[in-house]
Amino acid sequence: MDLGLRDRVALVTASSRGLGKACALELAREGATVVICARNGGRLEATAAEIGRSTGAEVLPIVADLTDAAQIRHLVDETLRRYGRVDVLVTNNGGPPAGYFDDLGDDDWETAHQRTLMSVVRLIRAVLPTMRRQKWGRIINITSVSVKQPIDNLLLSNVYRPGVVALAKTLSAQVAAEGITINNVAPGYTRTDRIMELFAARAAQEGRSAEEIMAEMTASFPARRMAEPEELAALVAFLASERASYITGTTIQVDGGYVRGLL
Repeated sequence: MDLGLRDRVALVTASSRGLGKACALELAREGATVVICARNGGRLEATAAEIGRSTGAEVLPIVADLTDAAQIRHLVDETLRRYGRVDVLVTNNGGPPAGYFDDLGDDDWETAHQRTLMSVVRLIRAVLPTMRRQKWGRIINITSVSVKQPIDNLLLSNVYRPGVVALAKTLSAQVAAEGITINNVAPGYTRTDRIMELFAARAAQEGRSAEEIMAEMTASFPARRMAEPEELAALVAFLASERASYITGTTIQVDGGYVRGLL
């Protein structure tokens, strides 16, 4: 299937590894020029080189901290200076830390607000004018299954990620007639480096193997396994495509059936 992404310019944030990297790689495979960002410059450069070698696509790495409004503006300005437009925006960022209500102080709430909600607001605000001028754009926000089914010890995620969904739903109706779609993807437990590091740390602490802990956790999942990053990236690429032109304002989970609700 030709997704019509050849020569499109895609900006994927927090993309030196994990879900962001998988999305950048999939868009590059479809022929898009990809701009990636992260705070760690060394890892970012290595990822850009890896994606470029494996796909032949042009990949531009820009160091940026998504909690800093000025750095977000610089990220988008550099992309526009280099390519003149942004066709696809994939907003991604590391989730806020785990914790229950009594564990969290004002600083935790403010940091989560900036990282999880305001980074998306600022990124969309920065790219929307160019999308409106060209009468075409795709915005895909990577959220979490916590927007559909709250997770007990992820209170900050449960609060701020639904704000991203509300933003997307509201704004999508306001820009739909201009050829711009806005959607959310909600990953469940996915086999990223970060998740595997957490399993390894827990395994060392409990004197068990990471494989044993993973099997124990996924036994309750309908799919009996975690997702692979590429499975989420495939949906992101489709939502970024010409083929998804009439899909907007939606939130689609990639969770192997983890969420039990109807909607």
